[in-house]
Amino acid sequence: MNNEKAISRFIIFCLEHYKFLRQISGLQALAEFKKYGVIQYLTSGYEVLHTQGKNFLMADIQSFIDNHK
Repeated sequence: MNNEKAISRFIIFCLEHYKFLRQISGLQALAEFKKYGVIQYLTSGYEVLHTQGKNFLMADIQSFIDNHK
């Protein structure tokens, strides 16, 4: 799998789990990711972040968003 495809799948994985955790729609989750730069954060940190567990990722994403509000 090429790196671009792997990163896309990783972002979708994070987005799906984030929307479930926050109990919001996919569109709302995507809007938050775009507003706070989460997609860029996940893309730039992919090499390290994709090795982490779901719970860590969700806490990290929430912390990232909270720090950028």
